Amino acid sequence: MEADDTSSNGEDAHGTERAGSIWQLAFPSMLGNLSYTIVGMVQTKFVGSLGAQSIAAVGAGQRVFFAIQAILMAVGAGTTALVARAWGAGDRQEASRVAMASLALAVVLAAIMSTLGLLFADNMAGAFGLDEHTLLLAEEYIRWLCVFNVFFALNFVLSATLRASGDAWTPLWIGFGINLVNLPLLYVLVFGKFGFPELGASGAAVAGGFAFALGGVVLFTLWIKQKFRVRHVKGGWWRRERLKRLVDIGYPAAVEQGVFQVGFFVFLMLIGRHYGTEAFAAYNIGVNLLMVCMTVGFGFSIAGSTLVGQSLGAGDHDGAARAGWRSMWMAMLCMGALGAVIVTYARELAEFFIEDSPLTVQHTVEFVWMLGGMMPLMAIDFAIGGALRGAGDTRFPLMATIAGLIGMRCGLAYLATYWNMPVMWVYGALVGDYLLKGAMLVWRFRGSRWRTVVGSRRGAH
Repeated sequence: MEADDTSSNGEDAHGTERAGSIWQLAFPSMLGNLSYTIVGMVQTKFVGSLGAQSIAAVGAGQRVFFAIQAILMAVGAGTTALVARAWGAGDRQEASRVAMASLALAVVLAAIMSTLGLLFADNMAGAFGLDEHTLLLAEEYIRWLCVFNVFFALNFVLSATLRASGDAWTPLWIGFGINLVNLPLLYVLVFGKFGFPELGASGAAVAGGFAFALGGVVLFTLWIKQKFRVRHVKGGWWRRERLKRLVDIGYPAAVEQGVFQVGFFVFLMLIGRHYGTEAFAAYNIGVNLLMVCMTVGFGFSIAGSTLVGQSLGAGDHDGAARAGWRSMWMAMLCMGALGAVIVTYARELAEFFIEDSPLTVQHTVEFVWMLGGMMPLMAIDFAIGGALRGAGDTRFPLMATIAGLIGMRCGLAYLATYWNMPVMWVYGALVGDYLLKGAMLVWRFRGSRWRTVVGSRRGAH
């Protein structure tokens, strides 16, 4: 009986420690993402004062740029899984080599994608069916962001590397610095203050790009000077086996992001072509309002991904499962509570961001009611999806995205437009998306196949 009591107490103590680890990783990630969210809201307020066309242009431009960056997110998925596993196994040298290989791969791919974005910005932005003036604004926004894409790659991969090793605070401080630069630049470049040119919506892209460029340079310099726990290595990192493992884990994430962006393109095309600029702008405003909730979700996604990967690297499969489930429950509680608050004050918040367009305000309120009420479902996507990717199981989240986003969301949205239903029914397609996706991800994580997707590191050195 005494042995049973000891075992039980040990499990409880381990669970408490693991929950603490989740908060230690999630909290700084939340703060960092929250700072970006605040800047995004300020950007929305500034650009919103220029009218619905500018808001719609920024929304379209951001969606295109996220599609361009999909391949960087794939590299980040491979980086997180392999660095976390190596770190959990106590192999610091391998973690550093993975970081170096990931960064080199990301910079090359970012340069290629930037070139494509600069050349075909007009074709990409034209897919949304926006009016001519909004289309020109979106094209310019996209081209400015592409100029800075290599610096986005530096930030993305080095921050993912540090978080995978358990250091979530350094990316937080760098993020704060980026936003301290971004905020005043937003003001002077959007409105043309203090002798700077008045760039309007494009000023937001230039301000963000310059701030991220500065942050990327700082991160890279500190890494070169060996200031981080994951070290800079000059040799031994360019191994075919290591790159193959990065690609094996990363390419499903790249395809998932590609599917994700195609799905969003289709979804926003349906809104833009059938309901006009106001409904399109409302989607962008609503997403920015609810980004506070998503910020929390990103934090738990990062924490779950890191702890699952480290636990598997240490051979603790049960600990990996506990980390994933705790991340999910915490995310559901926090995101659900924040979503309820935003839904309650949806109209007041919408009017704050764009007060001179009643139709846009009404559509924004409808969108916030729909998406804000289903934050617990989105929390499952963030937390369990992140846990699976941290284990290196990137193929199943791809299948869940195809089924939920393409099959359910776009399918339901198409039916709503085909039957000429109000735009709120199109927004409501998100509920079907996250219901299906959440069910699939929970089913996968309840099984055991994700625990052994990534094999041993034989031949990686």
